[in-house]
Amino acid sequence: MGRGGGMGNPVNVGIAVQADWENREFISNISLNVRRLFDFLLRFEATTKSKLASLNEKLDTLERKLQVLEVQVSSATTNPSVFN
Repeated sequence: MGRGGGMGNPVNVGIAVQADWENREFISNISLNVRRLFDFLLRFEATTKSKLASLNEKLDTLERKLQVLEVQVSSATTNPSVFN
């Protein structure tokens, strides 16, 4: 006996609707977590860039100080009378 395009068994329809809602909720949770992860990665990148820039400035300063010290040591070894 054909159903003629009817809705089918109400229990099966209810189960299908419940499964559809659960799938939508799951997808929504996944989407939310992906957005949170993306936001975290953007903040992490910005923070990391800032910290690396700060460290780079400090390293540049140390390198300049080291160059000055190297020149002073070189001058002192070629002209020991500076220490007298």
